[in-house]
Amino acid sequence: MTGDRPPTRHIVVMGVSGAGKTTVARGISEATGLRFAEADEFHSEANVARMRAGVPLDDADRWPWLRDLASWMADRHAEGVSTVLACSALKRAYRDVLRQGPPDVEFVHLDGAPELIRDRMTRRTGHYMAASLLDSQQQILEHLDPDESGMVLDVALSPDELVAAALTRLGLPGRMFPSGEII
Repeated sequence: MTGDRPPTRHIVVMGVSGAGKTTVARGISEATGLRFAEADEFHSEANVARMRAGVPLDDADRWPWLRDLASWMADRHAEGVSTVLACSALKRAYRDVLRQGPPDVEFVHLDGAPELIRDRMTRRTGHYMAASLLDSQQQILEHLDPDESGMVLDVALSPDELVAAALTRLGLPGRMFPSGEII
């Protein structure tokens, strides 16, 4: 049919803070041309101040943020643009909100040993998320249910290995352009 656009893809790289979501999502974006967004940049100033102070967000803090992220993906879908989003998406209910955006959302859950993730968090600079909040994130983390489209990757792999594994399992080899062409 004339005027039909190729289908879009919407991928959320999820997991607790320090799992490597941003690094892997950027790698997927660079390899495929999918539009990248960092969910942390969508937080309100009040949310950032809370996290910077070491205070965990509650669901009331998260709902508007999650709706904004779903809207961002839906808007890109309407433009015919595929996306990759780095977002914690820790609970099923949070992922359900994200799925209210574009028609299909796929999840790449970066998971692994808490000790490894905590070590990474203590070594990074310039991030407002305190390592002390890792425990609260791990307590609320709900792993992907069998009916959720996604995969789990072990954070013990290098960033390049994680990106390569995600691309392979998502069926996204090569570079995907906005037209949907893969070369």
